[in-house]
Amino acid sequence: MTMRTLEVAKALEADNVKVAVLHCPTIKPLDEATILAEVRKPGRLVVVAENHSVVGGLGEAVAALLLREGVIPAKYRQLALPDAFLDAGALPTLHDRYGISAEKMAASLKSWLV
Repeated sequence: MTMRTLEVAKALEADNVKVAVLHCPTIKPLDEATILAEVRKPGRLVVVAENHSVVGGLGEAVAALLLREGVIPAKYRQLALPDAFLDAGALPTLHDRYGISAEKMAASLKSWLV
């Protein structure tokens, strides 16, 4: 998802929306120091994007970290697959259907910034 989120960041930059992208290659160990440093910046919308269920993945690990450390960002959202049995099909179609294509992610981010 890192490459896709970089595409989204570039698309949003064209609309004068500044985005920071953190690459988290592992959940264990989680790069807690880097995540906390970025999240603690004032007015942050924190979005975790992952090609995984909303349950048991990076999003929950980051949310738990923020709770443990008492860090309350302005907003926290996840872009991930629902906790459900998913449809089968071509990946681009499924990514679009479940909101994790670059276009859908950019639209979600824009709507959350309002």
